[in-house]
Amino acid sequence: YPIIIGHEVLGEIVETGHGVHGLKAGDIVTPHTYLSCGHCRWCRINRETLCDNLAGFVGRQMDGGYAEYIKLPARNWIHVPEGLDYKSHPAEVAVICDAIVTPYKVIRRARIAPMENVAVFGAGGGVGIHMVMMARWAHARVIAVDISAEKLKTCREVGADAVVDASQENVVEALRELTGGVGVDVAVDFVSQASTLEAAADSLGKGGRLVTLGGYSPEPFRVSASRLLHGELEIMGSRAFTRQEIIESLDLCARGQIWPLVTETYRLEEAEKVHARLDAGLITGRAAIVME
Repeated sequence: YPIIIGHEVLGEIVETGHGVHGLKAGDIVTPHTYLSCGHCRWCRINRETLCDNLAGFVGRQMDGGYAEYIKLPARNWIHVPEGLDYKSHPAEVAVICDAIVTPYKVIRRARIAPMENVAVFGAGGGVGIHMVMMARWAHARVIAVDISAEKLKTCREVGADAVVDASQENVVEALRELTGGVGVDVAVDFVSQASTLEAAADSLGKGGRLVTLGGYSPEPFRVSASRLLHGELEIMGSRAFTRQEIIESLDLCARGQIWPLVTETYRLEEAEKVHARLDAGLITGRAAIVME
């Protein structure tokens, strides 16, 4: 049957079921959107997105934030800390549970360290631009890669040290030049098509790590086994985030260390308009629907 979309959600608890503890009517919450079981091996070691019994995702297998009311297991709701002014900034607080926490996990998974060169492919997108911000927060040198001059301009404004226009330049050559010929330490690909993954892999320097998380294409890509061996390169996926990483990302924002970029807000009745802009690639950062 039809499912109502929307996974970045900020809302208020209006009712709880029998036996629920730690949540009550009036609490301001945001969700962990993966419907994990909570008891398999992967859940027990805090890798819920690999759950053996995964029931789906909010907004895909269960009604999401475009609905007037949504119902989730109690363990999926996370309290918004008092330091976040959700009344003045509802859109920004709503997107933390994905736009901030996804790159926050990448920082850990790819072991991004201060002074490393980090290339972000698809840097002007809704999560990509927050990856630029988070890599800068981690004291890395950030190179934004995109095909939109306007989005690359915004990437500069939020902290990118350099930019590469993939519609005008050879990306691998540009990244090599920007790193003095040695290549990047980490390439994060939010586009994840064969062409971008191959360019990202070819741009890596010794000990480099390639992270893919933006695409679901089954198309394979090519990478040299010799380069993997002699450069000790790593290729990894980064799937979403954990509940604890959401809690920590909310805290980072509450402490003022990072803040989401929401460039456009709409009413629910304008949903078709914003989706058309999203499909056309016209939105930089995040757009949000705010309900009264």
